[in-house]
This record gives sequence, C-alpha cells and structure tokens, in this order.
Amino acid sequence: MPLLVSACVYGLLLALGPRLLNDPDSYSHIAIGRWILANGVIPSTDAFSFSMHGGHWLAFEWLSEVIYGAVYEMAGWQGVVALAAAAIALSVGILTRFLLRELAPKPVLITVAAVVALLAPHLLARPHVLALPVMMMWATALVRAMDTRTGPPYWALPLLVLWANLHGSVILALGLIGPAILEVLIRNKLREQPRELLHWLVFAVLAVVASCLTPYGPGTMLMPLTTLGLGDALNWIGEWRPQDFSRIGIFEILLLAGIFALSRGVTLPVVRALVVIGLLHFALAQVRNVDLLAMLAPLYLAAPIGRQFRARAEQGETGSVRSLYIAVVGVMILLTAIASVRDVSPAARNTPQAAVAGAGLTAANRVLNDYSFGGYLIFAGIPTFIDGRGELYGGRFLHRYNSGLSLADLNDFLKLLDDYKIDATLLEPETPAVALLDRLPDWKRVYSDDVAVVHKRQNTAVK
Repeated sequence: MPLLVSACVYGLLLALGPRLLNDPDSYSHIAIGRWILANGVIPSTDAFSFSMHGGHWLAFEWLSEVIYGAVYEMAGWQGVVALAAAAIALSVGILTRFLLRELAPKPVLITVAAVVALLAPHLLARPHVLALPVMMMWATALVRAMDTRTGPPYWALPLLVLWANLHGSVILALGLIGPAILEVLIRNKLREQPRELLHWLVFAVLAVVASCLTPYGPGTMLMPLTTLGLGDALNWIGEWRPQDFSRIGIFEILLLAGIFALSRGVTLPVVRALVVIGLLHFALAQVRNVDLLAMLAPLYLAAPIGRQFRARAEQGETGSVRSLYIAVVGVMILLTAIASVRDVSPAARNTPQAAVAGAGLTAANRVLNDYSFGGYLIFAGIPTFIDGRGELYGGRFLHRYNSGLSLADLNDFLKLLDDYKIDATLLEPETPAVALLDRLPDWKRVYSDDVAVVHKRQNTAVK
C-alpha cells in the first residue's frame, strides 16, 4: 500500500504539474543553484540585489538549490516538477508505511487523504519539499523509538547533516528529541531514568553537532529564529500569516473533523497530547506550518489510537505483492516520461517576461519590483530591489517597502524612489503605487499588461 499511495500522489502531482511552480521563489532557487554550480562557491554575501548588494546573507538552502539548478539544466521545468513530485510522494509513502504498523488500511487511507489535502497549498517546487522525506525518516525513527521503548536511533543522525544543508528548518529536528526525553522521564522507574536519560542526552548533543555540519556552521540552524525576528513584517508575506477563519476552508473543516474524531473516547498520553497541541499552535500561528501538523501529528497519534482500538493491520509480503511493486514502479516511470513532453512553466502572474522585454529592462536598471517578481528577476539576471529572502532585507526594510507600495506613507514612498535612485518600476497592475506613478510628472508608463506595469523615470537627475 505505501508504494501504491506514493504512485497515486506522484501521478496526481504530475497531472497538476504547473501547480507546483506557482511560487515566485522557484525561479530564484534555480538561479542561485546555477550560480553556485557556475562559480564553485557557496555565497556568504548577497550578489542578486542592488538594494542589499554585498550584505551578509547565507544561502542556507544551498544543497536544494544546487539540486534544483542541476535538474533544471538537464531536464528543464519538467524535471523540476518531477523531482518535487517524487519527494512529496516519497514523504507520503513513508507516512503511510508507518501508520500501517499501527492502524488498519481504511483509517490509514482516510488519514493520508486528509494529509494531502492539508499539504496542497504548500506543495511547491521549493527546498522544503526536498527536505520533507528526510524530516519524515527522522521523525518516524524517533516516534518508533518512543513506541517500542528502545534507545535513541543513532543511525538516523546522518539525516540531520542532509537536512541542515537542504533546508533551514533543521532546528525542528532537535525539537522533536524533546518529547522522547520527556516520555523517558515519565514512564521509567526512578532507578532506570539516569541511564536511559544519559543515552538520549548524548544523542541530543550528537544531533546538535550533526545539524551544524554546513558551510555556515550553526548559522543555518538558527535561520528560523532570524526569520521570526522580522516581527510584524512577516504579516506582509502570505505563508507567514496566521490562519484566517473569516471563511470556511479545508484547514478548518479538517481541524473540526479531527477534534470530533478525537472526542469519541480517544485518550492520549500526556506527551503525545502536548506534541499535537504544539503542532496545532504552530499551524494556527503561521499558515506554512500546517505542513508540520499534517505530517507529524499522525505519527504521534497512531500508536495510542491503535492500541486503544486494536486496529493494527497484520501484513505480509507475497510474490504477487512484489510483482505489484514492479508494476507500480513501471507505471511511475511511464508517467514521468509522459509528463516530460508536456509544456510546463511557472505561473504567469510571477513571470513578467513580456514586461521586462517590452520595456527594455536590463541589469543596468535599478528596478523597484513587486515582491512576487523578485524570483524572476534573479532568474533573468536583473538585480532586484526585493525578493523572497526576507532574512536578508530585515523587518524595517520590508515594512518600509510595503508601506510605500500600499501608499500608507506617500511621502516616504517618494523618498524611497530617490534614496535608492530608482529609474524604473515593475509592479502588479493592482498595486496602489501604480496609480500614483501614472500621475507623477517625472514618471511615464512605458508598458502594461495583465501581469505587470512598467514606469520609467523621465528626469534622470535623481537627488
């Protein structure tokens, strides 16, 4: 069943191929990966913007970016989609395999379907999906150790080295060790605690060391704290906003369904309950953390629910099943081949290609760009004013930028144009600043379409 589920998810994602390219940062991740491959160095300063050029910056997702860049060079956007789809499908397969150890197939399939529905908005060709299967292998190793009351899974430590170089969320891996230690303290007799606790503490120390084995040392591990340090500026970025319950969505429906299911006589050990509550808090605080709730909460719930309802499925592998595995793999290869001939490209709303060409924007221009166009500009070799690297720009810069473009502070927007010697703007048509630029005597609209509007400064003498 895990392989069948993975194959279904993989096929679905290939069918929805362009959907995985709906994020503007897919452009920049590929461009940065290609830059690393071309230059043979991993950057520690910004080389892609003019507003922060030379500023301190860590390419903390460098390995994912190199992988994406290499795949793009070999197979274009089709290869990028296939890679992201395979990573997501593998992650769901790992989850399915773990759940089947404790639960019957029917509830497992229902759970997996709900997980995929929750993941859907964040299933994008970005570094986090390449780290997703690593996270699942690490988390299942820890939860399995908790379920079977065995020692720390030392074999899993190399996963942290890979995770730390793929994505900046490796600090989560360290956080997941906490519940295992807490459960040891709660369940063991007093005389047995010191020895087992020592094993887990040694394991935790080794995990910290493994997480620091990156080109930037512990800097990568601390990146989430840097991002959270942006404060209120994060509210300008959709995936970092809190959940919006002003209208009914899939998250609310599944959340209420989960609460109802757990209210039907399910009793959870205190540690498992605390983990689920913590994951729920993160998911409510930031939209992007729904992924963690969807993928990790079932791992901690499976064994208690399985023991309580005795719903574990006994499985065995037969020759016919192995034949089915071979057939499924063959189908997945065929799906990949079929998908490779499709014309797949990123979302038009993030791709101002026509505007850049029509207005003659080049690397020589200092372009005040819309946030969603930053990825494409990096991909096109044009220095950005802003892009998806919020940790580079900082909260004050992000707040000034968003206040300016929304015309919350008209005078500061005009000052921003002069402070950065902006000679062109590339903005979405509905951006409030577009209407103002249409009325300013020193600015002229030189291009517009459904994706972007370009204004150029007519008076080149900027104060």
